[in-house]
Amino acid sequence: MNQDNNIFYSKILLFGEYSVIYNSMGLSIPYSHFRGELDFIGRDKYTDLTFARESNKLLRLFADHLKKILLEKDLPFGFEIYDFLKDVEKGLFFESTIPQGFGLGSSGALVAAVVDKYGESGLSQLKRKTKNNILRMKEVFSVFESFFHGTSSGLDPLNCYVKSPLLIENKNDIKVVNLPDNTNLDNGAIFLVNSGKPRKTGPLVDIFLDKAKNDNIFYQSIHDKFIPFTNNCIQALLKGDIKTFFDNLKQLSAYQHEFLARMIPESLRGVWEQGMKTDDYNMKLCGSGGGGYLLGFTKDYDRTQAQFAENKVEIIPVYNSSAG
Repeated sequence: MNQDNNIFYSKILLFGEYSVIYNSMGLSIPYSHFRGELDFIGRDKYTDLTFARESNKLLRLFADHLKKILLEKDLPFGFEIYDFLKDVEKGLFFESTIPQGFGLGSSGALVAAVVDKYGESGLSQLKRKTKNNILRMKEVFSVFESFFHGTSSGLDPLNCYVKSPLLIENKNDIKVVNLPDNTNLDNGAIFLVNSGKPRKTGPLVDIFLDKAKNDNIFYQSIHDKFIPFTNNCIQALLKGDIKTFFDNLKQLSAYQHEFLARMIPESLRGVWEQGMKTDDYNMKLCGSGGGGYLLGFTKDYDRTQAQFAENKVEIIPVYNSSAG
């Protein structure tokens, strides 16, 4: 058994939070700093037993949920639900370092791991990363992950499953892409900033949709500013056009500070505004905001890290062009 193949990483939605609702582009990447894998309680492995038992209880509920779904729906591959149920009885749990409620795809990684282990006939064909297969897998994953969120786009488990960056051109066009090596960025980096508190996505999305419905200025700004800034950031990043990328990122950060202020955790509002003022780094939401992590981008990671240290805020690098 190849250990690495059974490990599933967290994910980060670099761009597209909220705006994808109105059909903007989106860009999601796997993030190996946090990860998870299926294991059994008591298999000569030191772990947090309380966490393991709670995870096993959750998997039991998930398996019962899937059993009901599989009686009603046809999947494009076979799923060994009874093997899954038997393993849950034997103490199966999801050993994970992915923080829950922080927008990094904890449930997505779990779903990807379960599908990979218990998905059988026809699944190997779907592993070929064609556009049609990706859309079919997204649909299946949305059904599976709905257990955790009520509704799901399926993008999180899809990203965790394929372990590659995904470009969302629109709802019906998703493809695997490679991020270019920006050797001209010197000490630049993408980093996470921890707000220190979890959040729930659903209520925040409801707030966004309600505001868009009742505030004409906000609704127009989504189409005139939010979507263009988002799309331009993605296109420039994929081309390695650093100047255009940071020009649009600065505008995107300012837009979110003005129009999505409620989604910025109060504890991080000061460092967000400091970045806008100094232009040493730029921050944006990571997923729905409200808590969890925020994303930061800088051309000089050492300088930025020192500034955050002065504010006693820890940052975690996602990508550092000077590393290695």
